[in-house]
Amino acid sequence: MKLSVITDEISQDFEHALDVMAEYDVRGAELRCLWDSNLVDLDDDGIQRAKKLIVDRGVSVSCIASPFFKCDLFDSQTVTGMTHGARERSMEDQRALLEKCIRLCDIFDTRYIRAFAFWKRGELTDDIERRIIEAFQEPAARAAEAGVILGLENEHACYLGTGVETARVVAAVNSPGLKVVWDPGNAFCAGEDPFPVGYEAMKPYLIHVHVKDAVRDENGKVSFVRIGDGEIDYAGQFRALKADGYDGYISLETHFKPGGSSEDGSRVCLAALNEMLGAL
Repeated sequence: MKLSVITDEISQDFEHALDVMAEYDVRGAELRCLWDSNLVDLDDDGIQRAKKLIVDRGVSVSCIASPFFKCDLFDSQTVTGMTHGARERSMEDQRALLEKCIRLCDIFDTRYIRAFAFWKRGELTDDIERRIIEAFQEPAARAAEAGVILGLENEHACYLGTGVETARVVAAVNSPGLKVVWDPGNAFCAGEDPFPVGYEAMKPYLIHVHVKDAVRDENGKVSFVRIGDGEIDYAGQFRALKADGYDGYISLETHFKPGGSSEDGSRVCLAALNEMLGAL
């Protein structure tokens, strides 16, 4: 397993984020927001600047953390949510977004594009699940044709928040162009037991892992904490990943901000991850 981090969880200053990564011997960069612009909306000069920094530092890009399908499943409705600097896009905009992400994979020498299952508007029903499966058929085929993979992330703000739900949809689409980005923290927020329940469901489709840790108070409110201090069994999760032969990236998306600083949160989490992974 290799360690990665979503760089804007450290800093919007991409060069500074790379400096911090080097302090913790992190060689994988997951690209989402750079210099206050989402990668998919960054201009060509910014993309080339980022590429040069990556090459000069000898860093690999683990994933394009795109907002693909972080939009409304129903064209008649307008829904806004956290897009991490990316402009809001409708369903009609998604094909062009996918093509942009495929080009970014070529530029940054990675095969993985993170994807979502639409903003959540009420409960997941059989009809909505069928629509999601249908919506992914063509993009998955296009990804496979281009030699890249859409990694469907379980996200509690979207229709598919748990590992069980996400695995069910990926199995139904049944394409080499669609796999899973597994986020135990998001599964926890969605009310699932991430390990072993969620993990066992989506394990056959796993290509990439996000990590964040959390606790839930007596009122059900979730707060993010240092990796290893929360209610998610990351020690067990990491042992299982190793036992199952996973050799991809563990990518930190901490959301933990002690004193209000995402950099401080990422630093303590990276130190904890180095210790936990080193003990395996």
